[in-house]
Amino acid sequence: MTDSLPVLEVVAAVIEHEGMLLVCRRAEGRSAAGRWEFPGGKIEQGETPAQALIREIREELGVGITISGHLTTNDTVVSGRTIRLTCLRAALNDAVPVASTDHDALEWLAPGRLSGRRWAEPDLPAVSLLTNAAASGTPAR
Repeated sequence: MTDSLPVLEVVAAVIEHEGMLLVCRRAEGRSAAGRWEFPGGKIEQGETPAQALIREIREELGVGITISGHLTTNDTVVSGRTIRLTCLRAALNDAVPVASTDHDALEWLAPGRLSGRRWAEPDLPAVSLLTNAAASGTPAR
């Protein structure tokens, strides 16, 4: 990516529950409205990606998560800036989320069905990784 572009550091949760992954559709009035993404948000000053993700999921979805590992980190240029998205694998600590402050729809999808959605650009590398792993029958790393 171009070094002169501003970089926005964000993190997203690939939450698995009963073999399905949580995907969320961006609400109207938000950037990338109508597109699907893994839930998460901006990394604040002084936070690690894991700390930021735990905070963001609690704020957005009202549930706790446990981080179980790193899936991928990718840079995507969107609207004149670089979005550096780190996707972390996570599991729910408590109830299944039913609503979101940033999204108008939440769905659970099998990894092999992820490609059937209109995704926010920064999430596409993770979607590709998860979809290809599902197709080959090997876990995404």
